[in-house]
Amino acid sequence: MDAFYASIEQRDRPELRGRPVIVGGTGPRGVVSAASYEARRFGVHSAMPTALARRLCPEGVFLPGDRPRYTRESRRLFGIFRRFTPVLEGLSLDEAFLDLTGSERLLGAPAEVGRELRRVVREETGLAVSVGIAPVKMVAKIASARAKPDGLLEVRPEELRAFLDPLPVGCIWGVGPVAQRRLHRLGIETIGALARAPEDRLRRALGEFGLRVARLARGLDLREVQPLREAFSISEENTFGEDVWAREVLEAALWTHAESVARRLRRSGLQAQTVVLKLKLAGRVAEGPRGHPLRTRRQALGVPTDRGGRIARTAIELLGREALEQPVRFIGVGVTKLQEAQPRQLELLEAGLAAARWARLEGALDALSERFGVGIVRRASQGAVSREGSSLQVKRGEP
Repeated sequence: MDAFYASIEQRDRPELRGRPVIVGGTGPRGVVSAASYEARRFGVHSAMPTALARRLCPEGVFLPGDRPRYTRESRRLFGIFRRFTPVLEGLSLDEAFLDLTGSERLLGAPAEVGRELRRVVREETGLAVSVGIAPVKMVAKIASARAKPDGLLEVRPEELRAFLDPLPVGCIWGVGPVAQRRLHRLGIETIGALARAPEDRLRRALGEFGLRVARLARGLDLREVQPLREAFSISEENTFGEDVWAREVLEAALWTHAESVARRLRRSGLQAQTVVLKLKLAGRVAEGPRGHPLRTRRQALGVPTDRGGRIARTAIELLGREALEQPVRFIGVGVTKLQEAQPRQLELLEAGLAAARWARLEGALDALSERFGVGIVRRASQGAVSREGSSLQVKRGEP
């Protein structure tokens, strides 16, 4: 989708059409989640600090966004995508792979399908989608980016090399700024140069990663479209607007995140065996988005759980073991080692309230959240948490 969050705002609010719209965190540490194409002319793009976006585009309309509305719109879109193929892999709220293998007799050539899909999306949602078509996933993803805004680009099998060779190596999946710098030091700046580089040289410099990206540079992407991807973890986190020393504020945030994680576990029919605490302290040790190192601490549970209280208490216990020599910038709760939910067992801390009553309470809270929105009912110990911006990530178990 093209500038998904911002496009929804412009569609629903006519006074914003033609104006630079920036959706994301609006506080001092906010991050841009989406920028309209009017804003992009000023150099604004997603993942940029909001403070920098304000300097680049002082006339921009800055909005905090509405994640539930964007999620509902995403479901509409994916419903449209499924009319064209059942083999669909969602990468985020606004991006998906569609496998059209074997559909030519029914639907026509891939380019015809792409044009029809774009027409239907525009007609039913009022939004623009850019389509990339290729024999392999990586090239289709690059082609969709090159087709923006509101376009379609097909790369046929015989055109792969001519299409890929002149592009910068940063277009390849997994080649971020650090990997780009390492490849540039080897004199490799384009995908074509990477495809032609001797494998022994790449192995010495980059190990197996170098060989893997070289195969991608040659258009050898064997990954199939995966309609069902198993969740390995579920997490919730936020960056505070101001650094936090107070333990009670940190613990309140952990309660809020733990309840959200537990709700998503229950909606997915899962339980977790391990709780993970995530922390970033205020002190910066390097430039760039990774300048605040992430600390992670884990605790295995005796009995798998999908209960917010159990997850929160474990995360708070992990926090209590940390010597916080600086205030906290970022905090999060995650769970791993997921498994299908099993019949509930009583836990020691639940001795005063039967498991059946816990189950009824959680079911009632889930129903309220489903009907009226997350946060409509909260524990007294919970606090509101702020976020840098709305993520486009697909979160398993979200309503």
